[in-house]
Amino acid sequence: MARKNSINSEISFTYIVKQRKLTLIAALGVTIGISIFIFMNSLTTGFDRKSNESIFKNSPHIRVYKDDNISQPLIKAGTQQAADVIVNPKVIPETNRIVNPQDIADLLRKQPDVKLVTPTVAVSIFYNNGKSQIAGNASGVIIDDADQMFSIQSLMVEGDMESLKTTPNGILLGVGIADKMSAKPGDNISVTSSENVTKVMKVVGLFQTNNSVLDKTKSYINISAAQQLENKNASYVSDINVSVNDFNKAQDYSKRFSHLTGYKAEDWKAANETVVAASRMRTIIITAVSFSILLVAGFGIYNILNMTISQKLNDIAILKAMGFKGKDVIRIFVQQALIIGLMGILIGLGVASLLVWRMAHVFVGGDIGYFPIRFEPWVYLKGSIFGLIITLAAGYIPAKKAANVDPVAIFRK
Repeated sequence: MARKNSINSEISFTYIVKQRKLTLIAALGVTIGISIFIFMNSLTTGFDRKSNESIFKNSPHIRVYKDDNISQPLIKAGTQQAADVIVNPKVIPETNRIVNPQDIADLLRKQPDVKLVTPTVAVSIFYNNGKSQIAGNASGVIIDDADQMFSIQSLMVEGDMESLKTTPNGILLGVGIADKMSAKPGDNISVTSSENVTKVMKVVGLFQTNNSVLDKTKSYINISAAQQLENKNASYVSDINVSVNDFNKAQDYSKRFSHLTGYKAEDWKAANETVVAASRMRTIIITAVSFSILLVAGFGIYNILNMTISQKLNDIAILKAMGFKGKDVIRIFVQQALIIGLMGILIGLGVASLLVWRMAHVFVGGDIGYFPIRFEPWVYLKGSIFGLIITLAAGYIPAKKAANVDPVAIFRK
């Protein structure tokens, strides 16, 4: 048995050597397919990671807040066939205060898979610069918690984030705001809230998210300062931000948290539907294109083996007449396809690595910076597995045809 397997392998290798040009062409097809598949899937993963990083610089995994209420029907229908009567439905003016925020925060902290829970006060403000005003928003936070959730320290370009803890009227500005106001750490600026409360703030640091919209509007202040700008007491909280272990499951957690608290719990995907939808569409398109290229490479192997079998019908008939069984013939040509596939895959991995390395060093500027791509081991593994599966399938189909050759019919011809 071992000797027959050895002979099968020797015959496979002989066919490969004698048809060097066809073998190289088939291997080249696999190389191109594998390298493009890995490159494009690495690109997709990189864009998704960059998109998520941009989202999580400003959005928590889950945000718990009081949702707006819409006015109810003036006259309720008496029967199922009748319609409710409502005139000009509007949002009911009501405070967005969360009642008993400390109790709700403690309840959320006790839930499994919750990493961090922190209260926040969102404030719409104007940054005053002489006679001009810059519209933006400030987040009143407990800075240590906010740093754990949004990695603020890693975004700092000037000043010291820790200074916010010792400066009650301190403010961390986005670099876009600072540029417009010619502000730097140590300067005092004036801000006015939507409640028409004006407060002088001391700039203690500048941060840069590489998201131009955030950098031109966003700032962080102490939660007590935000409560003063909203003209509210020390118990006022507008949002409770929650960070969970697996952000991909945030949608499931948000439903449970909404039921637990009685408030609206919005996950990051719901808050960024357009970005998430664009990412999903990009993934589908790139995966379809790269997989199609891999299939084309498989068809190349199929055609070459089919051609080989057509040319070697007499050889196959002789082998079967000598006692080789159909499964031996299948093994010969599947081994041939496997060797071609492995050659293409190994070279393809190298070419893909070169492409990824080169593109990772390309600076595209803007909010993106360097091209968002890097080595993804699981993408390489997935590409190799797909390549092997397609290669084996492309080899098995013509090999099955060869196994069914009738040696008597061939000799008669």
